[in-house]
Amino acid sequence: MNVQWYPGHMTKAKRMMQEDIKLIDLIIELVDARVPLSSRNPDIDELGKNKSRLILLNKSDLADERQNEAWSEYFKEKGFFVAKINSKSGAGVKAVNGVIQEACKAKIQRDRRRGIKNRPIRAMVVGIPNVGKSTFINTFAGKACAKTGNKPGVTKGKQWIRLNKGVELLDTPGILWPKFEDQKVGIRLAMIGSIKDEILNIDELSLLLIQYLIEQYPGALAKRYDIEEAGKPVEMLEAIAESRKCLLKGGELDYSKAAALLIDDFRNGKIGRITLEQA
Repeated sequence: MNVQWYPGHMTKAKRMMQEDIKLIDLIIELVDARVPLSSRNPDIDELGKNKSRLILLNKSDLADERQNEAWSEYFKEKGFFVAKINSKSGAGVKAVNGVIQEACKAKIQRDRRRGIKNRPIRAMVVGIPNVGKSTFINTFAGKACAKTGNKPGVTKGKQWIRLNKGVELLDTPGILWPKFEDQKVGIRLAMIGSIKDEILNIDELSLLLIQYLIEQYPGALAKRYDIEEAGKPVEMLEAIAESRKCLLKGGELDYSKAAALLIDDFRNGKIGRITLEQA
């Protein structure tokens, strides 16, 4: 399965980020806790060297908690500050302000020594499409100041958002790199909804998800769909179609409907808390 998606406005966004990085004290990078590495853009490390860094493990309520802890440790060891959040429900968002202050402690102290007081920390919010950036900004700011949508690529321009006296945020469009070096990255992103479904083979994607769940989360499919976990992924998809009465006219099984149902259930956390990358 070959996945590629790189809308034109993303190239422009990368250039904008290169220009804006000079104004920034801190880069706040949202990643999807279910795919913490695959949902990172490697360009951001290059763009943001010499800047304080904060990683927000968003949608952490949908991810395996043991893996959330393991990934938090992984990023901390690499010198990042980390917080687990759910931007939709607001869980963990209040704590982010304290982490921002901690991440920029050296900068605040430097400013004080120079006699500069009360200059707000300027942070850039970055992340690949559909990772929850706009929802995080709205929840963090307490008002709808960034456009949100459940489709990748809603934020197309940049805007400064004053949160409080201490923090200003620069929102940027989601950026996805033009070529996935590893196709598994593209597949994981497709599974969480960061790539437009219209260009994907959902049937094939569902079989790959079934294979992964059997290996890493045995029993999860059996519990959700009241089926036996036996046989090949295509036989499991057939069992899901039977269990959920996914039928075509004439009573034949509708594999595509079952595949879409499975992917949807995974994305909404109905199969359980699942992380697609093991730390």
